[in-house]
Amino acid sequence: MPHSLQLNRSAMAVIRLAFVLVMGLVASPSVAQQASDTSRARVLVLGTGGTIAGQASARAGNAYDSGKVSAADLIAAVPGMDKLAQISAEQISAIGSQDMNDKVWFDLVKRIHAAIEKKEADGIVITHGTDTMEETAFFLQNVLETDIPVVMVGSMRPATAIGADGPANLYEAVRVAAAPESRGRGVLVVLNDTIHGARWAQKTNTTSVQTFRSPDAGPVGYVDTGSIRFLQPAVTAKGPKLKLPETAPLPRVDIVYSHANMDAAPIEDAVKRGVKGIVLAGVGDGNSSKSAIDALAAAAKQGVVVVRSSRVGSGFVNRNVEVNDDELGFAVSLDLNPQKARVLLELLIANGITEPKAVQQAFVATK
Repeated sequence: MPHSLQLNRSAMAVIRLAFVLVMGLVASPSVAQQASDTSRARVLVLGTGGTIAGQASARAGNAYDSGKVSAADLIAAVPGMDKLAQISAEQISAIGSQDMNDKVWFDLVKRIHAAIEKKEADGIVITHGTDTMEETAFFLQNVLETDIPVVMVGSMRPATAIGADGPANLYEAVRVAAAPESRGRGVLVVLNDTIHGARWAQKTNTTSVQTFRSPDAGPVGYVDTGSIRFLQPAVTAKGPKLKLPETAPLPRVDIVYSHANMDAAPIEDAVKRGVKGIVLAGVGDGNSSKSAIDALAAAAKQGVVVVRSSRVGSGFVNRNVEVNDDELGFAVSLDLNPQKARVLLELLIANGITEPKAVQQAFVATK
């Protein structure tokens, strides 16, 4: 092929983005399906940004900027979406999920609550970056009290990339959100033909499209163009959900990462900054150096809530194995990784649950 006819990666990315945007303009402004067909479920798509909405950048061959393509344009560019459901789209934020914050979380909850109260949707899809998707999913799992499906979706390749995985992921997320069998299953994460529960889902690879796994439980189901297959019947979580303050932010909780030759400085600094809780990303089963454990014990005596978790990525953190949690006033995260333990601890402190035994009971009871 003559050199002049060869398209480099950047040129092809621009063409693909143009197609996405043009398709978005052809669709109705709100991407709401105008047909009066009431047999299809109503799905509300809430965009927050992320790689799924990314646009190629000239910084490098694989570089991109998150959150540049709207949720409406993403939907408009996926063939066959109008046959799945009556779809409407709104933009909550346009950020990379590394910048996800309490305000966006509160805005999501407010909009979802409104959709539930007004009975305007049978399912919710949230487009989101993958970096902190598991934290947002777990946060929503602990505060939303609804049977309607809430489905998180993202991608590992931006919308303008060759082989972008976002369109297929979005298509499948809408399928799951619209399916009656998805009701009563809490918040779900859908990527790469796989359905995960919010409690278990973790990002496990920096670039692979199969990055989301549930190390301690396995997926809850699978989805493709032909079917949705859940592996177990729906079991509605019992007990009240945690309440949110009137406004953001949540109480500050820091994660302290344990390592060889660790001293007390990170813990002492966190206490000086007025932290309300500390999650230890401990070595092994949530352990750390004597200096660090002593500093955490001192923090607990000052009223800082301390939870031991593990940096390992899977497995259980049990009480009183190598660390005397009863004596030192610690709770343990059980099967929650540090980032999810932090989310739960923020919510517990916001609800006035700070006594170590009560905190531990809440970790045990979390679904």
